[in-house]
Amino acid sequence: MAFAPVRTHVMRLIGQSGQYSTLLQRSMAYKSSISLETLYPNSSLKLTTPAFTPNPDEKFSGYIPIDKLDIKYSASSGPGGQNVNKVHTKVDLRFKVEEADWIPKEIREKMLELHGKKLSKEGFLILRSDVTRSQQLNLADCLQKLRNIIREASVTQKEASPETAERIRQRHLKASRLRVAIKREDALRRAQRQPPTVVDL
Repeated sequence: MAFAPVRTHVMRLIGQSGQYSTLLQRSMAYKSSISLETLYPNSSLKLTTPAFTPNPDEKFSGYIPIDKLDIKYSASSGPGGQNVNKVHTKVDLRFKVEEADWIPKEIREKMLELHGKKLSKEGFLILRSDVTRSQQLNLADCLQKLRNIIREASVTQKEASPETAERIRQRHLKASRLRVAIKREDALRRAQRQPPTVVDL
């Protein structure tokens, strides 16, 4: 108890001196050697689109300009406790296919042909993702879905030769006949399990 006034006076002096206060804060603050600031000192979580020069020989290189997409975040559904209500991790990505000048015209026409029923009344193609509890991972999932849709539309399917088409038709016909034969056998087996009626006696 006798040293209490002395200790209070020393702490007051340390608090008044900015240098000692800074040193005290640095000694009390712990920072891991594998923290994000240490591993990536110049990084930022701000979403930016890097400079990119597309190859004219490629139909689609996988490059998607984020600034030309309408991205919205909302609360995700499913398990997760109170964190689900606090953090907006669900991603809603949409854009107008007809106005997407970063997609070649022939690919846009094929996208409208393949996914025309998925478009909204205003012509927006909407992609959603809430598979994870991370906003960045859900955004990456939406972008990957969009890349798959564009690449699917950019692939030109080869027309089958007449011999291949006839072979496929014969396989379908054989499968149909086999399915009908199995159904008839099952119906006959069920009929044989029934007890005899008065007419049979």
